[in-house]
Amino acid sequence: MPSKWRSGLSLNPGGLRGVGTLRAALICSSMARAIWRGAINFGLVAIPVKLVAAVRPDELGLHFLHANDRGRIHNERVCEVCGKQVEWSDIVRGYEYEKDQFVVLADDDLKKASPRATQSVDIVQFAPGAQIDSILFGTPYYLEPEKRGRHAYVLLRDVLRQSGTIGITRVVLRTREHLAALRPEGALLLLQLMHWAHEIVEAKTWTDRPSEALCLRQK
Repeated sequence: MPSKWRSGLSLNPGGLRGVGTLRAALICSSMARAIWRGAINFGLVAIPVKLVAAVRPDELGLHFLHANDRGRIHNERVCEVCGKQVEWSDIVRGYEYEKDQFVVLADDDLKKASPRATQSVDIVQFAPGAQIDSILFGTPYYLEPEKRGRHAYVLLRDVLRQSGTIGITRVVLRTREHLAALRPEGALLLLQLMHWAHEIVEAKTWTDRPSEALCLRQK
């Protein structure tokens, strides 16, 4: 971690404020279901928290129906080689390394390839928030403190807010390790998943060039 980022990030008990505001926010979000319980870790500090969803997608659920009798349409598992329907017990997973050429992966192989679920948010670096490109940000989650970790939680939240920095973290959700940003959001800490650099499509790779008239309107 660069020293210029570290210098303003000491946890100063004298700056402890907002526990009452935090308590009010926790009451408002108490109905949210925890995805997991774990801890925010950095150095020798561990702050117990629970991870909850920060957004509720408002999507219209539609189903495919038979137009004649309104019966639900179900997908069937059919083998393209023999044409027969296949039971779940006869299905394996495979990686296609060439066209129609597969390597079969057993459950043990998938377990070895999957990162170990640590139930923790590990801060690996602090960085000025203004230096992080917004295109990197993805799905947000709230981190709510457990009762015994609220004071340290508030200290970390206030230090991040006052210094204008965010914590760059690593976290495992389900079977994938993610890069994520830890930053204040109101009285809570927000954990926002981030895209890896190789996942971003550069704007310069776009082949269709905007018309001259469009460029003039944008100036």
